[in-house]
Amino acid sequence: MKKIGLFLILISSFAMAQKSALEQKINAITEGKKATVGVSVLGFENNFTYSKNGDKNLPTLSVFKFHIACAVLDLVDKGKLSLDQKIFFKKEDMLENTWSPIRKKYPDANISLSLSEVLDYTVALSDNNGCDMLLRLIGGTQTVQKFMDSKGVKGFQIKRNEDDMHKNWKTQYDNYSTPNSAVQVLKKFYDGKLLSKKSTHYLMQIMIGTKTGTNKIVEQLPKNTPVAHKTGSSGKYDNDLTVAENDMGIITLPNGKHYAIAVFVNNSTESDAVNCRMVSDISKAVWDDFNK
Repeated sequence: MKKIGLFLILISSFAMAQKSALEQKINAITEGKKATVGVSVLGFENNFTYSKNGDKNLPTLSVFKFHIACAVLDLVDKGKLSLDQKIFFKKEDMLENTWSPIRKKYPDANISLSLSEVLDYTVALSDNNGCDMLLRLIGGTQTVQKFMDSKGVKGFQIKRNEDDMHKNWKTQYDNYSTPNSAVQVLKKFYDGKLLSKKSTHYLMQIMIGTKTGTNKIVEQLPKNTPVAHKTGSSGKYDNDLTVAENDMGIITLPNGKHYAIAVFVNNSTESDAVNCRMVSDISKAVWDDFNK
């Protein structure tokens, strides 16, 4: 019994030393920056946890498209929607002055895309018009909130669609997540506690194929590292303010183990390059910590 107790003490001491070393690295990255930086890390197999401002409600921006995709796929799992069903985009569905690869490819609209295509555009390419179409399809943001609530997801709120946020940028603060909530919902997702096995695999592959935010959590990781992630970015507003520069994802390590990471940069007056570099540097610090 004494040997077991000593072993547990050694494990606890090692974990504390690991957290302390990581905290020092992350504090060095964020020191002096005019921004609130939220970080949360969760090791899936070893239950390692680290957080900085982990319980702060921080604007999600397009990170919330992961939660929306989960709510859509839950309805697919229940047979209420089909990935093959067609969704028609009218001209008035295509918001202008917003990020939309769909609009860029189909400027005249009046097209039908499969639900599968719209999900891919919305998650992997962060399409704002695709996002709002999905919300209309499932009954609005309240459907997403109810789904997340039903799965025990805490520290998450969604009230505004992309159109709302483009009409008044301050409404971006109405959609938020804590960094801790972000990694915990990713763990639930990975464990199959949000969706069916088929839908979990399907969304995981879309997220691994994410094309946005290549200068964030994936930037400094070894090439071909599997990273299933979702990014979010607000752009600049009054007095050079960045509401959010975000990324969250599930990282697969060379040994086959995994961790979730969320880095949310909030209310920053730093440049876009500095904001993204903070996310990238923190991701690299965490990667290095897990690969000692």
